[in-house]
Formats: sequence, C-alpha cells, structure tokens
Amino acid sequence: MRVVVVAGLHRAARGRTVDALLAAVPRSVAVHHDLGEISEGNVHRVTRDRWGPVDHAPVHLDHLCASCTLREDLVPVLLRLAAEGEYALCVVEAWDVVEPRQVAELIAARRELELAAVVAAVDADRLLPDLATHDDLRDRALDIAVEDDRTVAEVLSHQIEYPAAIALHGTRHRDEARSLLEQFNPAAAVVPPGAALAELTLGRFDPEAAANRTNPAWAQYCPRTDGRVTTVTWSRRRPLHPERTHEALERLVSSSLRSRGRIWLASRPDTLLVWDAHSDALVLESGGPWLDALPGAAVEMVSETRRASARLDWDPVVGDRGQHLAFTGIDMDAQGLVALLDSCLITEEEAGRPLQNDPFADAL
Repeated sequence: MRVVVVAGLHRAARGRTVDALLAAVPRSVAVHHDLGEISEGNVHRVTRDRWGPVDHAPVHLDHLCASCTLREDLVPVLLRLAAEGEYALCVVEAWDVVEPRQVAELIAARRELELAAVVAAVDADRLLPDLATHDDLRDRALDIAVEDDRTVAEVLSHQIEYPAAIALHGTRHRDEARSLLEQFNPAAAVVPPGAALAELTLGRFDPEAAANRTNPAWAQYCPRTDGRVTTVTWSRRRPLHPERTHEALERLVSSSLRSRGRIWLASRPDTLLVWDAHSDALVLESGGPWLDALPGAAVEMVSETRRASARLDWDPVVGDRGQHLAFTGIDMDAQGLVALLDSCLITEEEAGRPLQNDPFADAL
C-alpha cells in the first residue's frame, strides 16, 4: 500500500490538503491521531475517506506520547489496512507539531508499505508570522510532552525543510510565501492544493536522502534573492574568534528568520560546530570532528554524504575546516551581515597568539 504523510502546523491547510488527496486518488483513506488531549491521557484515532469518517476510536497505550502513538498504533493500523487490500493509498495526517521525519522513517522501514511522498501543508497568511514568532509551543498550548521545549518557528521550519513537496494555501502574501518556502527548502516542489497533488502519490520518498539534505553539518547552501526574500551564504577559510563571535551572536541570529550551517571556532580547532537557528533561538553544538582531524582509517567509517561534502570544501592547508552558513530572511541587510561575520574572524596577528578565554566552554 502506498502511503503519503501530510504534516503541518497550520491545521486548516493540512486538512484541505488531505481532502484534496482523498478526492483526487481513487481507493484512498486518511488516518489521523488527535493528540490535543494527550496531556490528559487521551488520544483519538480518526479514519476517513472522501465521503467522511469511517472510524473514530480511542487509542490505549502504555505510554501516552507522540512517538509511542506512531510506533504502537499508527504502524499496526497501516499494516492492517495494507493486508486487507481495500485501499491503494493511505494519507497519514500528522498532528500539528509532529515533525514528518519520524513518521516517514517508521513507515519506510516496513516492506509492506511504500512511502510515496511527504508533504507539508502551509497557509501563506500565517507563514511569516509563525517563522518570526518568539513563542514556544507551550505559549500556544501546543506542547505534547512535559519536556517539549521546542519553539513554533523551529517546528514549522523542520516541517517545511524535510518534505519533497509543499502544498501552499491562501491568497494573500502568496508570492512572498512561495519565495520563503523555496529558499527554506530548494529541493521541494511548491504546488497548489488540487489535483496536482495526485501526481505526488506515484513517486517514492527517500527518508535517508531527506535527512542528509537537511543536516547542517554537511549541507551545501546556495545564495538566492527573490524580491524581498534573500538567502545569504557565507563561507570562509579562517577560524572565528570565540569572544567576538560570542558578542555578536544576538545580532547574527536576529538578522534573519532562519540560519544554519557549520562553523570553525579557533578555540576548538578540531571540532565541527553545527549552527541551527530559528527566529531568535540558536542551538550551537558539536557535530563531531572535522574529517581532517581524523586518522585515515576513521575517515572511511564516516558516511559517504559527509565525505562528499568535505571533498567539496577541501583546502590543501586546513582540510575541510571552515565556515559555511546560510541566512534566510526578508529585507535583510546582506552587506551588514557579511561585514559582521567577517569581523568575527581571527586576524593573522591573533593567529600567532594563544587565546585567553573561551566563552563557549560551558555551552558546548
């Protein structure tokens, strides 16, 4: 049985996308787990076809969490539907803040199921406000676990960047929204919510390729400008000065809606640091050693995707060490951003002196 995953923070747009798929594809059914009351111990599974609900049932699980719901109820339901043979396509409608990667990988792991596509559903009117917000999920009562400290912008970014297709709804701010989506995810087809969605169900989605494409530790970013929407890429071959970089972090993160990539810090010469920022929230963490810092035998144990990216970045002196960041936003001061980034690089004079302080020591 073919399966399409539809994810999206924007509930109405997501529902209309599922409706369009059910209407366009004969012998199709949709499965949705309502996690709105999961904190109270309630999860409901809704199954429907183009004519309306087929089944509505409570889900009984030992541990009520999003991942347990997917693993212990969704997958068995899909396997049962596949075995019955009544439906050619099942549309999995993910809950508001569920990111599609986990769903896609669970489905793709089962040989009885064929993961045809992963689609993000987006409302053009809400896209920019939700990418720019400082809200955490709990600020909007969207958190689905006690420890769920994700932000709205983070969840929406991940929902947009992972799929191979994005269904864009709404009429206002549509051109601007399309430009944002295409720059957040250049690999995705941005399509209207209609019959064109049916063509997506004939493909095959590769979760491993999608995960590699979205990993800032080795992703390759390209500059682009569409009207007011710009992606600035910054690549350099000198390390960053830790103190100046630390002092500039707030200005750097606030300069765009989304920034991602990898950096080389002078105080950590052998460690690739992953930069992952959404709105005003930045995660900076170790991505492991630069390949140039590994012995030859260890390099062969690294994924081919990372090795291929390192070959593209390779320098005869510093190897794959370097800066590679992408900043995407609206009405950005590109020249000012590049100047600020360049000012954080270590100078030739500083390169010959030992560093006195590392403000990142406690954070990394």
